[in-house]
Amino acid sequence: MKIDRLIQIKPNNLKPAKGRLLLSEPFMGDYYFGRSVILLAEHNAEGSFGLILNKPVSKMLSEVAEDFQDLKVPLYLGGPVEPNRLFFIHTLGEQITDSIEVAKGLFWGGNMEDVLEMARLHKLTPENSRFFLGYSGWGAHQMEEELKKNSWVITTATAELILKTKSDQLWKKLIRKLGSDYRLWDKFPVNPGLN
Repeated sequence: MKIDRLIQIKPNNLKPAKGRLLLSEPFMGDYYFGRSVILLAEHNAEGSFGLILNKPVSKMLSEVAEDFQDLKVPLYLGGPVEPNRLFFIHTLGEQITDSIEVAKGLFWGGNMEDVLEMARLHKLTPENSRFFLGYSGWGAHQMEEELKKNSWVITTATAELILKTKSDQLWKKLIRKLGSDYRLWDKFPVNPGLN
């Protein structure tokens, strides 16, 4: 019997939608998606666009983007698609024009000149913004197929929880909030072969 069949869960009733989170099941060994938390910034009939929230890279934003030399904030891996493009989320709302609200108080993208100005004014912090290299994408109906295989569970979270929880604790914290049906997900070792 496959190990993922040993820990069966009851799927919740949430459907993928803009602003919701995808939590990967604990057996997903993929480099990008293993124990990942993905914010869906877009979901429609054509597909889905999201950013992995809990995979920091070993460099700061200032080390890879010369326009942000004075901004000492961590950089995250948003996903495997277009890994040389920069994406960002923030809680600054209308202070950054053309931002799209994806969840209450949490915005995606916006005018880069406004972002650079906020950086120059030292108004961007790890508590109000997060920057990503690349994104995670799904084609039409691809996410639905992965959900049928229990690869993901869908949940919600506040902007504060997303931005203020340490990245290495975010997946576990959100799994615990799902309740007793997911208790074994939380306890399952990252590498069961080492036990």
